[in-house]
Amino acid sequence: MEEQQHQKPDRKPLLYLQTADLVLEEIRKRKLQPHDPVPSEAELAKLYSVSRMTAKLALQILEKQGIVYRLARRGTFMSGDYLGPDREIAADQIEEGKTLLKRRIALLIPNVDDYVARIIASVEREARKSGCHLLIRMTTDKEDESTSLQELYDDGVDGIILYPRGRTHCSEKVLELNLLNYPLVIIDRIFREVNIDCVYHDHHQGAYNLTEYLIQRGHREIGYLSMPFDGVTSREDRYKGYMQAMLDYELPVNGRNINLNCSEDYMLDLNGSNQELVDFMQNNPDMTAVLCADDYLATSCLNTALSIGKPVPDELSIIGFSDIQLASLLPVPLTTARQTTQQLGHAAVNLLCKRMENSREGAVSIKVNTTIIERSSVRDLNL
Repeated sequence: MEEQQHQKPDRKPLLYLQTADLVLEEIRKRKLQPHDPVPSEAELAKLYSVSRMTAKLALQILEKQGIVYRLARRGTFMSGDYLGPDREIAADQIEEGKTLLKRRIALLIPNVDDYVARIIASVEREARKSGCHLLIRMTTDKEDESTSLQELYDDGVDGIILYPRGRTHCSEKVLELNLLNYPLVIIDRIFREVNIDCVYHDHHQGAYNLTEYLIQRGHREIGYLSMPFDGVTSREDRYKGYMQAMLDYELPVNGRNINLNCSEDYMLDLNGSNQELVDFMQNNPDMTAVLCADDYLATSCLNTALSIGKPVPDELSIIGFSDIQLASLLPVPLTTARQTTQQLGHAAVNLLCKRMENSREGAVSIKVNTTIIERSSVRDLNL
């Protein structure tokens, strides 16, 4: 299912806070005495139809206030200072426990560039608003990503936001945590083979809007450049958005204007001329504009065009996707689609909080819109 990105946070009492009150009532009902065992997380989860994570958080509230204590591998017991069921535990004592106990969430990232830094900032800002402590961990490779997920789970972190390393399929560790109903939200990627919470940019609509932008400025021979899809859903969706716009405006799609197998050799020298792109431009003299699958490819395309004496945008308009920091610093500043990180972080944290309160709901997918950033790389042929 899909939800709109502007959701209002649920203001009802958190489920684990309600459960803490129920556990306290159960203690009184059973007339437990100092050092008596308290029902386990599993028992409480079954008794109140909540997740084990919710039961764990409820017991942590009571532990914070010295009502219970916990022994590793043995269980939870009534505190030796507990005065027994005949003495009421002050309500403000429990409220203090609720205030002291902040949920810990983690953000796993594969690297830190300008885009990821903006994601970190938006997640951190929203985590503070939601009363969560945020841990940030950068993974070195796919194996380290799986190890980090397991370590955070074992350490009792309440939920994780994962920006996966480049991959085409969901990792086994993600699948394992998903089967355990552990609160886990994937950002900036969607794995179609598994139902899991995710927040990602609407790449299809973004590419559709960019193509429409070119069409509205009089372009008809519009090319498309992409790296091989290799199962990367964002690349597939961007191409489909381009094709849908061309079909909706009843424009002929010229196969020569499309290259979906660009080698990523251009990444070795973004400022230089790329022979593959030189051949593409020279073989398509009637092409007036090209949409590139990302800003790095658009950067190489722009510098290649200038190197062979093809003015941008006078002879060739070029559009990218992502709005990396470099896009505004090119010899001809690049028109592109900005992937807004503020909405991404806001939606991811709120979805994770919702999942920590109710781990049994079905998976939720939230699409975040992109925004066209107009610069100088597109010529309006209508003028």
